[in-house]
Amino acid sequence: MATETAEKAAESGGLPQLDFTTFGNQIFWLAIALIAIYLILSRIALPRIGAILAERSGTITNDLAAAEELKQKAVEAEAAYEKALADARAEAGQIVDKAKAEIQAELDAELAKADAQIAAKAAESEAAIAEIRKGAVKSVAQVAKDTAKEIVAAMGGKADAKTITAAVTARMKG
Repeated sequence: MATETAEKAAESGGLPQLDFTTFGNQIFWLAIALIAIYLILSRIALPRIGAILAERSGTITNDLAAAEELKQKAVEAEAAYEKALADARAEAGQIVDKAKAEIQAELDAELAKADAQIAAKAAESEAAIAEIRKGAVKSVAQVAKDTAKEIVAAMGGKADAKTITAAVTARMKG
């Protein structure tokens, strides 16, 4: 029988699937194959694919929500960092200002102390200068008296000490 079919096919000279005598049989099996493929796809494959797509969609949605939450936390962390940095800068400025004030106070105290020491030294110097002037005036008076006595003696006169002292004193007063 198989040889008869093969002989018939060889005699027909065409393709067996285009043989009109077997079209009914081919259409029947085509319908069964399509129904079987439809049932397999609709009952098994497509629900699995749909479940995988739904799972992936859920995962993507969850990942996007987590990313948004992490982004918000990053923004909050950056704001906290900026605030901490500004606070640290303000505190550093206060420390610098306080240190400057302390240094200025110490400097003012040292300057006042130095001024007081200078004033004391100046007063001591003025007293010493006044003492030296007083001694110089006495020395000048003594030198003037001695010189006047010598001049009078060189000119051939004689003057007593009281007269010379009165004349030198009168001349020194003005």
